[in-house]
Amino acid sequence: MAASGYSDLREKLKSMTPHRDEHKNKYADGTNGNEKGRKRKFRESEDDEFDHSDDNGEPREQEARRVKSGIMQKSIFSPEECARIEEKIDEVVASGEAGLYREHTVDRAPLRNKYFFGEGYTYGAQLEKRGPGQERLYRKGEVDDIPGWVHELVIKRLVSDGVIPEGFVNSAVINDYQPGGCIVSHVDPLHIFARPIVSVSFFSDSALCFGCRFQFKPIRVSEPVLVLPVRRGSVTVLSGYAADDITHCIRPQDIKERRAVIILRKTRPDAPRLDTDSPLSSSPTERPAPLKAKRSHRRADPDAAHRPRVLEMDKEENRHPSLSRHRRHSSSSENYWRRGQDYDKHRESSGRKVKMRRH
Repeated sequence: MAASGYSDLREKLKSMTPHRDEHKNKYADGTNGNEKGRKRKFRESEDDEFDHSDDNGEPREQEARRVKSGIMQKSIFSPEECARIEEKIDEVVASGEAGLYREHTVDRAPLRNKYFFGEGYTYGAQLEKRGPGQERLYRKGEVDDIPGWVHELVIKRLVSDGVIPEGFVNSAVINDYQPGGCIVSHVDPLHIFARPIVSVSFFSDSALCFGCRFQFKPIRVSEPVLVLPVRRGSVTVLSGYAADDITHCIRPQDIKERRAVIILRKTRPDAPRLDTDSPLSSSPTERPAPLKAKRSHRRADPDAAHRPRVLEMDKEENRHPSLSRHRRHSSSSENYWRRGQDYDKHRESSGRKVKMRRH
């Protein structure tokens, strides 16, 4: 990174999004006509503290419109095509349980497993130094290649439908959720992945939420800025404000049945990698012993996602009853790819500080 003039990736991230500082300075004194320019702090976990705009009135509606401007959705895969792809996902899960993948291909979490193909990276608790900009790609070859069926059944179809250009994808991640599973609020690392971020949903319908705040012990999730339904077989493309300037998450109550998502991305050519002598690095040719099943054979409780944590969120929703009217969303654009590519030159100002963390 020294060759590029940055000793700390946080400086590079700041230079990539200068509009954030401009907006912050503009509203720092709260003189935007009312008290809505003020900030309030909250703790998302014991280690992290972030500023967010007050959740009321027109600014929230404006932010929801900004989020929508960076989202494109299409229903592409038929039920028959979904069923064929879902069989392949089951094969991936079985191979993971049998220990047939390289160590860093499989990442397990309660009620959610991740499978990295093409490129994998460190995040969350795996990081020696936590915070935005600290994520690192593994060395080449430390995760398995993208399976042929992902190219044939998914990527080629998206290219033919004009969603992505040919040769764009070099990273594919499969997230496999059980009922009640979740993924906390995050932004896909700007210094790791180019935009857009493309995801395809399988097995069941769910929702992607923007601008939530997670709290733990017990887990609670605040009212989202936007709730985006994601249907089985649908493709969701994030760029611009939706990808860079607001967090997105999967809430526990939105996973009512098993759900899987294939996330297709392109890594930046200057994305940092772990040093070859890093303790997290291992020989790419080594195969680990079979991994113990931590979740696949567990009987999930379908009601687990609707217990006390939902009551906490209902309390917050009752404090903001007008927000429930702004959840519906649909957006499409024939020129979406070009608009996403030009976004860095024409990005709108934003006052929200977002958290980039595990995903």
